[in-house]
Amino acid sequence: MASPAEQTLLVTGANGFVASHILKLALEKGYHVRGTVRSESSAASVRAKFPEHSDKLSLAVGPDLTKPELYAPAFAGTAKPITGVLHVAANFTLKVDDNRRDLLDPAIGGARGILEATARYGRDVRRVVLTSSFAANIDLSKGARAGYTYTEADWNPVTYEQAAAPGVDGATAYCASKALAEKAMWDWAAEHKPPFDLVSINPPWIFGPHVGGLRDLARLNESTAALHALIGAAEVPPPDYAGFADVRNVADAHLAAFEKPEAGGQRFIVGLHFDYQSVVDSVRREVPELRDRLPVGKPGKVPEMYELDGSKAERVLGIRYIPLERSMRDSFVQFVEAEQALAAASA
Repeated sequence: MASPAEQTLLVTGANGFVASHILKLALEKGYHVRGTVRSESSAASVRAKFPEHSDKLSLAVGPDLTKPELYAPAFAGTAKPITGVLHVAANFTLKVDDNRRDLLDPAIGGARGILEATARYGRDVRRVVLTSSFAANIDLSKGARAGYTYTEADWNPVTYEQAAAPGVDGATAYCASKALAEKAMWDWAAEHKPPFDLVSINPPWIFGPHVGGLRDLARLNESTAALHALIGAAEVPPPDYAGFADVRNVADAHLAAFEKPEAGGQRFIVGLHFDYQSVVDSVRREVPELRDRLPVGKPGKVPEMYELDGSKAERVLGIRYIPLERSMRDSFVQFVEAEQALAAASA
C-alpha cells in the first residue's frame, strides 16, 4: 500500500467533533486530507484548527450531501489521489419536528449519496469507512436488558415506517436512522458491487476533549452537552445508553479501519461500559474544582444494564481503550477551562 504521504483521505462533515479528531490523526500520520463542510464559515473554522497542516488540508463546500453530483468538487483537484472515504457527516439530535424529514431521510440519503458519488468520482478509492453508531445495534424496546451483551451481530429492529410514525420519540427515530443508514450502505454495496469495500464503526456515546478546546458552552454537541448538564444537576441521571467511547479511540478506529486489509467488509462496535454514576464518582476525584458542583448519587453503585462487546475492535483494529476516568477528566477539564476563559473575558 502507498505511504500516507501519497494518499488523500476524503472526510465528510470535517468540522464535527469526531471528524476533527480524525483530521488531526490523519494529518499527523502524513495523509493529505480533503474535508467536506456545508458552509464557508465552517471551512474557515476547520482551517483555523490546523494551521501547521495547511499544505495537506483542503476543503470543499457542499450544502446538500444527499445528492451525489454535489460531491464532484470534493473529489476533484487533490494533490494526491483519494484512496479512502471516511463518511462521518451525520445529524446527531434527539429533538426534531419531523422524524422522516429531519432524521430518517437525511441519514439514508447521505449514506447512499456518498457511495454513489464515490463510484462516480472516486476512481482510486479502495475503501469507504462509515461512522455508524451503537444505535444501529441496540434494541431499545428491550430496555436495560441486564445480563445481555450486544455484539456486531445485533441490529436495531425498528423499521422506517415505525420510526416515521406520528408520536415516535426522537431517541427511537435517531437510533433507527443510524441502523437504516448503515443497512442502506451494505445493501447498496451488495447490489452494485463497487471496486471499493466498506467498513462501519459503531460507537455509543462519544466523549472526550475537543480539538482546540471549547469556546462556547452554550453551543455544545449532543454528547458533550449531556456531560455538561451534570454540572449543577440536583441528581445523577438514570442510564440512557450504557456504553461510551473516547473520541480519540473513535478516530483511531476510523484510520485503522481504512488501513488494515482484514477490516474490509466488517462492522465494529467501539466502546466500553458507561453510566452517569461512574462519571460523577470519577470527576469528583479527578477534577477538584467541580467536586461540589456535581450530584453525589450513590457512589460506587453501578446500575444493572446490558453490556457491549468492543473486543473485536481491539483484536482487528488494534484499539487500546481509553478508560472512563481519563476520558471524563479530559472532558471536564475543558469545561473548567472554558468557564475560566469566559470569566476572564467578562472581567
